[in-house]
Parts: sequence; structure tokens; C-alpha cells
Amino acid sequence: MMTVKELSKRTGISARTLHYYDEIGLFVPTEKSEAGYRLYDEQALERLQQILFFREFDIPLKKIKAVMDNPALDRNAILQMQKDMLTAKKERLERLIASIDDILKGENQMDFTVFNEAEIAEMFQVMFGHMPAEMRDAAISEFGSEEQWKKHYMEVVSSEKMQKQYAKMVEWYGGKDAFLDVVNHPLSQEVAESYARREQDIRRKLIARRGCDIRSMEIREIIGEYGFVMKQLTQMKEEKICMLQLARTYRSEQQIRSAVDKEYGEGASEFFAQAIEAFYM
Repeated sequence: MMTVKELSKRTGISARTLHYYDEIGLFVPTEKSEAGYRLYDEQALERLQQILFFREFDIPLKKIKAVMDNPALDRNAILQMQKDMLTAKKERLERLIASIDDILKGENQMDFTVFNEAEIAEMFQVMFGHMPAEMRDAAISEFGSEEQWKKHYMEVVSSEKMQKQYAKMVEWYGGKDAFLDVVNHPLSQEVAESYARREQDIRRKLIARRGCDIRSMEIREIIGEYGFVMKQLTQMKEEKICMLQLARTYRSEQQIRSAVDKEYGEGASEFFAQAIEAFYM
């Protein structure tokens, strides 16, 4: 058995952090000595390692606890999930390191490319094929033709800014193949509309509690439900990145901000953004 001090020395995790993990039920000691000291065995050490793997991705502690306490996920399933996430991160870092090496050799500029031209073209065709007819017609009218629209789409998605965003998305989906699988097999229109209605119901519940502290349990429960719905909708393994992007959209996209404020009241968009950030940051 290891004491808190011994476990801290072995893992580099402070005693204060281990005490906190125990307090929230994330990492409890195997047993306690007669004097009340926390003691840990090798099995506990393995759980701590799994927690630290998840923390590499800045996943909230309550989400880590939910995953690790899920009876549907055994040890191997959790480890495979972590391996997929770490592999995606490793591949992204290796691409960046290779680009830096090329720059040092004077051979190349930094390359943040995640998806090549053929993959981006395929993503456009999937989007085009699943988009409601009225939305397709509106987009074609705006750009002048389908080809002009496609050209614009490919230029935007190929930009360094978008490729960086996709790199993070790929990491959270657990790999490029997993992300493309979701992109190429989107939800049916009926299912997507069902999720849209549920999202609207959540926003109504949220605005009804606008007078509450954004860190109150009432608000947090609603945001937790919001995150679950978005996770199902996006089919992501972890919804944090999606929800924080949603918060930024509520705050910075003027068209969406205006529409939300018009439907739910002035300042609603900012309130939604703050509530989401309070939960996930």
C-alpha cells in the first residue's frame, strides 16, 4: 500500500490534488489506516493513470468521473478510448514537428494541413447531398452557381485557420478516420430536426432561470443536458470543444446573436454563452 506522500512522489501529482480527487469521488483511497491516513494499492494507481490520460485533453473532472464510473465501459474500453485520442494528438504533433524540421532545413513553410483537396471536395459533396433543397437553392443563388459555391467552400476549409480548427476536432473525435466517418454519414433530416427541437426546449428552460447564478446547480444541470444533446448531434466522444465553440458563436456571430436575442429576450445570447463557459471552463 502507498500513502498519499508516496503516491504523490511516484506520480508527480500533489497531495492537495489527490485529496481533492477523493473529496469529489473521482479517486478514492483503497482503504484508510487506523489513524485515518489514505492508502492506495496498484489498482488505484492504474485508475489514477487513466484520470491523468483524460486530463491531457482538458476534460472536466466531472466528465472524467462519469466516463470511468459508466458500467457499460470496462477497463479495456476506456483504455482504447484514451489510446485513440492520444494517437490523434500524436499524429497532429508529429505533423507539426515535421513541418518545423523542414523550416529549419529551409525546405518548407509550416504546414497545418489536416484534409487534402480530395477530402475537402468529398466533404462538400456530402454536405451538398444532405442539405435541404431550399438551403441549397439559397446558397447557389448567393454564389451564382454550384461550382462557385464549391470553390468558395474549398478555399475557406483549406485556409490555415480552418485547418487548425479541424486539427483540434480530429483530436477530439479520436482520429481523422473517425471524424470523416461522421462527416460522411450525417444524421437523417428527421433525427436532426428532433435534436433541433430538443435544443430549443433546453434554451427555453435555460432562459426561464436567467435570474439564477450561472454556476448554480439548476443552470449546470441544464447545460449538462445541452452538452449531452450536442454530443449526440455531433457524434463526438467529448462535447467540450463543441460547446465552447457554441458559446463563441452565441457571442460573436451577429446574425445568430440577433436571432437568439429576438426570440428569448435582449441579452439571452450572452447569457447562454456565459452559462456554457461557466460549466466547461
